[in-house]
Amino acid sequence: MAYILNLETATKNCSVSVAKDGITVSLKEFAGEGYAHAEKLHIFIEEALGEAGISLNDLSAIAVSKGPGSYTGLRIGVSAAKGLCYALNMPMVAIDTTEVLAHAVKIDSGIIMPMIDARRMEAYTAVFSADYKLLEPVKAEIIEENIYDALEGPIHLLGDGAAKCKPILVGEKYVYHDAVVYPSAKEMSALSFNKYKISDTVDVAYFEPFYLKNFIAGK
Repeated sequence: MAYILNLETATKNCSVSVAKDGITVSLKEFAGEGYAHAEKLHIFIEEALGEAGISLNDLSAIAVSKGPGSYTGLRIGVSAAKGLCYALNMPMVAIDTTEVLAHAVKIDSGIIMPMIDARRMEAYTAVFSADYKLLEPVKAEIIEENIYDALEGPIHLLGDGAAKCKPILVGEKYVYHDAVVYPSAKEMSALSFNKYKISDTVDVAYFEPFYLKNFIAGK
């Protein structure tokens, strides 16, 4: 039996789950316009553990969404995961944020394109098959009219970056999942357990978030 604490802070959604053998047993999350991750994350961790009826010492591992996404959000989540792993002497699992988001939708055919807003007309995205196999790796893409002409549909787009695609990527092959969907620790549960089972963990001391793009500070 393995309990894993999952932390997802790469977007506006501050999300925490506790999973038992890959099944979510408690979930706490909040998505707001203002990033409140620093204030909410540790509260959510405490509440999720309480709802699951366990303590930190009952955990087998801690998993974190590694990016791409918000620089600040990623730093908060990874810092929390690292601190807990150090204190508890536990392994750390890292999961690609686009993979987490892709699992928020179920389709019978076609491909899944999770879209994470990267500001302006850019999005972090990857291409997954209907059974979640990675077909094209994660990239920061400027959304242009003919960019996906080579891909066969249906193409399922979801995430907070999908809305900016709507006026540009038009046609029957594009299927939009209109409700704004953020990566969630709920979808991390099975993914982190699968990695834990095969000891697919990261070095706590040297692990860094996957920012994908260099940070540019505004005035």
